[in-house]
Order: sequence, then C-alpha cells, then structure tokens
Amino acid sequence: MIIELGHYALILALATAIIVSFVPLIGARRRDQAMMDVAPVGSLLMFALVAVSFGVLTYAHVVSDFSVKNVWENSHSLVPLLYKYSGVWGNHEGSMLLWLLILTLFSALVAAFGRNLPDALKANVLSVQACISIAFTLFILLTSNPFTRLDPAPAEGKDLNPVLQDIGLAIHPPLLYLGYVGFSICFSFAVAALIEGRIDAAWARWVRPWALAAWTFLTLGIAMGSYWAYYELGWGGWWFWDPVENASFMPWLAGTALLHSALVMEKREALKIWTVLLAILTFSLSLMGTFLVRSGVLTSVHAFASDPSRGVFILCILLIFIGGALSLFAFRAPRLTAGGLFAPISREGALVLNNLILTVACGTVLTGTLYPLLLETLTGDKISVGPPFFNMTFGLLMAPLLAIVPFGPLLAWKRGDLLAVLQRLYLVAGLSFVAAIVFFYVEHGGPVLAVFGLAGGLFLVLGAIADLWYRAGVGKVAVNVAWRRLVGLPRSAFGTALAHAGLGVAVLGIVAVTTFETEHVSEMKLGQTTEAGGYTLRFDGTQPATGPNYSEERAHFSIGRGGVEVAEVWSSKRIYTARQMPTTEAGILTFGLSQLYVSLGDPTNDGGIVVRIWWKPFILCIWGGAVMMALGGFVSLSDRRLRVGAPRRKAKLALPTMEPAE
Repeated sequence: MIIELGHYALILALATAIIVSFVPLIGARRRDQAMMDVAPVGSLLMFALVAVSFGVLTYAHVVSDFSVKNVWENSHSLVPLLYKYSGVWGNHEGSMLLWLLILTLFSALVAAFGRNLPDALKANVLSVQACISIAFTLFILLTSNPFTRLDPAPAEGKDLNPVLQDIGLAIHPPLLYLGYVGFSICFSFAVAALIEGRIDAAWARWVRPWALAAWTFLTLGIAMGSYWAYYELGWGGWWFWDPVENASFMPWLAGTALLHSALVMEKREALKIWTVLLAILTFSLSLMGTFLVRSGVLTSVHAFASDPSRGVFILCILLIFIGGALSLFAFRAPRLTAGGLFAPISREGALVLNNLILTVACGTVLTGTLYPLLLETLTGDKISVGPPFFNMTFGLLMAPLLAIVPFGPLLAWKRGDLLAVLQRLYLVAGLSFVAAIVFFYVEHGGPVLAVFGLAGGLFLVLGAIADLWYRAGVGKVAVNVAWRRLVGLPRSAFGTALAHAGLGVAVLGIVAVTTFETEHVSEMKLGQTTEAGGYTLRFDGTQPATGPNYSEERAHFSIGRGGVEVAEVWSSKRIYTARQMPTTEAGILTFGLSQLYVSLGDPTNDGGIVVRIWWKPFILCIWGGAVMMALGGFVSLSDRRLRVGAPRRKAKLALPTMEPAE
C-alpha cells in the first residue's frame, strides 16, 4: 500500500503541475491576482507531493522491498545502509525522480523566497517551471515508473552496480543535479521575461543568485565525479573527455559565461540579448546532457542503459523546450535594446572577451562530442574524437583566458585604464613567471610550455590577491585604515577573488600532474621493490578479505624513503557476490598535495602480480581548486545584495522595458 501511495503522489503532482502551468499564466495576462496566487501555492504543493513519492521509494530501498522492481534490480539485503540510500538514485528511474524532486524544490524556493519579485513575473516563472515538471513527470510515469511491482516478489535483489557502491557516488549525483536542474530557474526567468516583456537590470539581479547557486553546485558535482572516477575505476586519470563528462562540463562553461554576462547587465544594463540567450542555452545544454546519458546513443561508464523509447521521449522534451524558447527569443529579440555603451578597454569589455572565449570553448566541446554521433547517423562511419583533440583546441582557447581574468576586476566600468592596470599587475606577472621557472627546475624539467601554464595558474592566484590588496589600499594608507577597508569590502568581492584563485590552483594542479607525473608498470614478486616519485615500494604479499557483500584479494605494499619505512598502502581486487562483478580498489597514499597511486593488475604465471604505480605531483590542487571556486560561490551568495535581490519597483515604474531597437 505504501508503494502505491508514492505512485499516487506522483500522479497528483502531475495534476498540480498542469494547473500551475496555465492558471497563473492566464492570471498574469489578465492581471488577476487570485489566479497568479495559484503559482506559489501550487509549486509548494507540487514539491511536497514529489517529496512524498521520493520518500516512498527511499523507504522501499531501505527495507529491501524486492516486490518493487526498481529495488530488486538495484539493491541487495547485504548492501550497507548508505548504499541503500544512494541506490535510490543509482539507477535510471530513481535518478529521474531525484531530478524531478530537485526541479520542484527550486520551484518551491522561488515560491517561498521570491516575495520581492513582481507578481506577474513570479507567476510566469513558476508556470514555465511547472511546464518542465509536467514533461519530466510524464516521462517518469510513462517510460520510467520506479514503482512497478513484481508478483511474486523475489527473495533477494540483484545488487547495486559495484562501481556505484562508493561514498563519492552517493554525493556526486545530487550535487550534479542541483547544478543541472538549478539552471532551469534561469531558463524560466528568461522565458518569463520574454513573455512579459520586462528585461532590465532588476531582472539580471533576480537571476544572478540562482545562476550562482546552480554554478556552485555543478562545480562541486563535476569535481566529485572526477575524483570518484580517479580513485574508484583504477585507471589513474582524473578526466578523459568522455562524452558524458563533456555533457556536464558544457553547462558549466555556459553557466560561467551567464554569471559574468548577468553581472554586466545588472551593473550597466548592457548585454541584455546575450544574457537572455545564455540563460536559455545553459539549461538547454543540461537537457542535452540528460538526453545523451539516457537515450542509449552513448556507451560510457557514466551512461544509463536505456531503451529507445526513453531516448525518443527525452528528444521530444528537448525539441519542445529548446525549440520553443529559441523561437520565442527570435520573435522578441528584434524588440530588445542593446543597453548601455562601453569602451573596449573596460570591465565590461573584459567580461565580454571572457564570455566570447568561454562560449567558443563550449562550442568546441559540443562539436567534439556530437560530431562522431552525427557522422555515424548520417554515413554509418565510426570515428573517435579523443583527448588529443580536446586538449589541443580547449587548451589553446584557455591560454588567453588565464591572462585576461586578473585584468577584469581591476578595470573600471564603462572606460578603463589599461596602462594603470598593467602597472599594478607587472610585479604579479613577474613573480608568477619566476616562481614557475623555479618550480619547473625543482621538478627536474619537462616540456618548456609547462612553464607558461604554471605561470598562468600563479598569475590567477596572485592576481586575485592583488585585487583585494589594491581595493584595501595597502601601502597607500595606514595599516588600520587598510584593514578596515579590507574587512568592509562586500562579500561578493571575496567570493570573486576566491573563485579566480581557485581556478588558478586547479590550473597549477592540471599542469603539474600532466607534466611531471611518472608511471611504472611492473611484475612484482614477494619482497621485490620498485621506485616511484622518490619513494621505494616493496611488495609484501597478498591476503584474502571479505566485506558485507564482496570478497577481495588485498595486496600490501611498504613505502620507504632513504632506507626508512614511512608508510604502507593496501590495494585490492574485489568480487561482488551477487553480480559476480570484479572491481579494482586502488591504494592511494597522500604526501602533501601529491599522491602515490597503486593499482593491481592480473597475477602472473610465476606467482607474481602486475602492478601499475603512478606518482602524481600536486594532483590534489585540481580538486582543491574546484572546492575553492565553489566556496567562492557560497561566499558570494552570502552577500546580502544577492540574497535580498532587487527591490520591488513602484507601480508607475513597472512598465515593460522592451523597446523597438534603434
């Protein structure tokens, strides 16, 4: 009976979404307050109903109710409790319900905390959100019902996919969906503004907190997924340009551009057309990522196996929402004014250049991801676009971006003084280059271009510090005055500096590990040693072990340096009992920001074992930098100016701001 309650709650959520999708929309056209008030109430009710449905599915997993097909296919009575919870979204049906839960959560947040929004805009935003909810609720009910029953109920489940039985995969999907789905609010704001005809600085200020929140969670989700793949799959890499990885990276690039574009629009009422288009495209890329993962067109460790009907359904959703939004944009765009003017050398100019690079980079990733699929569809020929293509094209595009990012915050709005900024940053650039050369030689050299990559990362970090330094007036005023100025800066200034510095730290990690890592593949016997990263590894043998739902063969290695044993590490190969599926559990030892990575291969005929050993210098900077960027996002969100949004305008000023273009 409880399971049927979850199914029934989902049906009621669909009915509620249908009402919210058109009643407030009509009310906004008629300026009928009662009809517009349906939007917040309906959105809160919709979230409550979906939460009940999700809670029921979670209950079924926790109590191992194998009469539910979804539980039978993705759980086992011996699975640890944590993975019973994560098993709820560790499959197609459950993950789509999580998607819908987060979608309705964002609608409820707008309903609850959007009191400062104009009633008509709020009604339109929530109506658009409800339309998206209808599409995904229908998708779940018609093609991906997680509440399907089995009769008779099996005695035991098939077990959760072993590679998903990890804390990283318990955290990664919710974070990723908070980013993916969070951009739906920006999409809804854009469509609602195009419907209503109000696009101005106040609109940008309302959109920016939602874009920033979605971008922050997406940053954490991508970083968590990268780290999970690094340590769980035993391959030793942190990014492979897998098509599904790209599907999450493209909305991040577009979302980064949207954040900067919305800032220009808020401060200068410029880039209106560009900001609205980016809001549409960012969520469109999120929808495209959903299609790639669930349509069955890709083969990837990240992709869900799906039947073609699901892919066709999602493709229809894609065409309706992306096509409809872009058609509305094309109809309205000629009536939009360009906004404020500014000189090329200005903060606006720097942000426009930043957006141009990010957009082209996103287009490059999109081309490399979709081109093989389109070619196979049209001609039947199969080609592979791999890391060499992405590394070359994306790397060349990112190089100028690293150089211009520190300039933006130091340039004035409308018209900046490039010479003055150069005078402020020449010392930073010099220190970065010298430090990069020193680092290069300490690590015993490598490709000369690595020096420029290291210098670029350091330039970002020191440039972010320089921004705060000059804002506080350090060296120009008394120390106590400089301190008061520093602590008096808005939190968004600290958030921006932290995010830019985090990007620099991530770049340092990427360049360092790409340039200076070493890899050894050895056949090791008992007592044999090998060298890696200045450390000596001794193979001490293997021993069997058992877990709650697996058995494993563990290999022990002693780590020494200078003849002294300093650590030990275990690496293993597991067999999960229910699925009889093997996994490799890498042994990872951390030394500062660097790691020693040990992965087991197959045993040899003479009693030894194949061992792959990597020394990865400063690799933790990659994920540490991503965490810094996300922390910068949270710090900016704590700025009261973002949290309170724009003040409500008086009625006499609440006129449409679309004007015929001159």
